[in-house]
Amino acid sequence: MNKHSEHPEQTRRMVRQHYGRVAGTGGQAPCCASGGESQCCDAGAPPADLRAIARRLGYSEAQLAALPENVNLGLGCGNPVAMALLQPGETVLDLGSGAGMDCFIAAQAVGPTGRVIGVDMTPEMLSKARAGVGKHTNIEFRLGEIEHLPAADNSVDVIMSNCVINLSPEKQQVFNETYRVLRPGGRLAISDVIQTRPFKGTRWAGKTHLSACISGSVTVQELETMLTKAGFADVRIALNEASRAFIKDWDPGSGVEHYICSAFIEARK
Repeated sequence: MNKHSEHPEQTRRMVRQHYGRVAGTGGQAPCCASGGESQCCDAGAPPADLRAIARRLGYSEAQLAALPENVNLGLGCGNPVAMALLQPGETVLDLGSGAGMDCFIAAQAVGPTGRVIGVDMTPEMLSKARAGVGKHTNIEFRLGEIEHLPAADNSVDVIMSNCVINLSPEKQQVFNETYRVLRPGGRLAISDVIQTRPFKGTRWAGKTHLSACISGSVTVQELETMLTKAGFADVRIALNEASRAFIKDWDPGSGVEHYICSAFIEARK
């Protein structure tokens, strides 16, 4: 059983409220980038260099320059678009799309014959994402939970996600849903955090640092088990050891970088 599965609706409400506040600050103090729960979303915090944060996560200057205004909130733990190897004409679904940063980058890769769907449960994030759509005709943003995707069976070629599945209190259900909506041969391209040392006895063992993308992380073995149970094949999980350099800023001075690490997660239906 997932450590946060006892009260999933309560957990989702907490995460939704938290990222609603993040959207309201415009990325002034983004989580998964600086501070723990107590510091995150502090409107009085000094402005973060969101472009610099995005570069540390693996985004190129060209990708950042082409983004609509206000969609880079400095969130995430990697660049899933870089690993997705998107092709023109593909349909892409982004789990927990937030302000839509990865969706806008993906839309350029799939081109006018492709389609990008962002799903997020936070209305404030969807408002920011939709405000950036403009003349983009191949992007849409849907309100929904990643455990109950608003998408048809066998309708998507690629599913991306950036440091979001760790926030879910029902991770197995997330992977069951991703398998459902993927077409045969479809693939996952996910960046998320992995627990590399046990949290037992640490400050991250409870929910206090869940929305900071720490407490909800699982081990490689747990993740492989869930993906396999959902039906996925060709599962590959590659730890990004260099990510510990920015993860240490998520809970400064705590040593959190010795317990979690960003990973690239791939699998195929």
